Amino acid sequence: MRKQLKYFFLALGFLTRLPVPHYADFIESDLNHSAKFFPLVGTIVGFVGALSFYLASTVFPQALAVIISMATTIYLTGGFHEDGLADSADGLGGGFERERILTIMQDSRLGTYGVLALIIMLFAKFHAINALNPAVIPAMLIVGHALSRLSAIWIMATLKYVKAEGKSKPLATGIYGTDLLIANIFGLMPLMVVMVYLAKANHSLLSILQFLLFIFLPMLISILWWRTKIKKYLGGYTGDTLGAMQQITELIFYLGVVAWVATLKT
Repeated sequence: MRKQLKYFFLALGFLTRLPVPHYADFIESDLNHSAKFFPLVGTIVGFVGALSFYLASTVFPQALAVIISMATTIYLTGGFHEDGLADSADGLGGGFERERILTIMQDSRLGTYGVLALIIMLFAKFHAINALNPAVIPAMLIVGHALSRLSAIWIMATLKYVKAEGKSKPLATGIYGTDLLIANIFGLMPLMVVMVYLAKANHSLLSILQFLLFIFLPMLISILWWRTKIKKYLGGYTGDTLGAMQQITELIFYLGVVAWVATLKT
């Protein structure tokens, strides 16, 4: 149990700015074991975002509350995933060969493709969340953050890690077996809670199945598209591409929820 707690704190410290215990015996391979807790950390980040939205919405209009919530989660994670999105956009947008793409992705400077990707992502995410009923936004934030981190786990489980030359941060480079199962449980748990709530709120079985279809089908398509793209150009994944995957699927999830809600009104 002590070892699992260590792995959890490693995951929490790796993905967020939250203070965690310092482990003198840390080795990079520990991150592989901590990866199973990434979706759980996503749930925590989503909960903080949900709480900040709720508190802000008691004082400010919904649009401002959404912005405050987004800013809170970005601060909490240090823009970790947004940075991965920007670097991936710069690399894949400005390079054609594997080594050139990796070199661009390692460059600390932000390029045109990265700027555009960040602007579009944040703008679209804001409007998608703001389009929802304020009563459901907190729950959707928690589910979105958990599922999007699980999508990065699926990339890790199905592709190999591509390590760029030069100095780079330690990174979880694989997840298998029981750890993968645990990651899926943590990632899907918030969604299961929402499904139970929908059932208790007298949503029909067909409506709940439509909800799952509207969120999972687009997410799976985006995961397969991104996996195919990075496998073709990089031969595998990097930390930046995992961050980009999180950002892409989080947005896709919110868009799926908005589309599902629209069907309920027709």
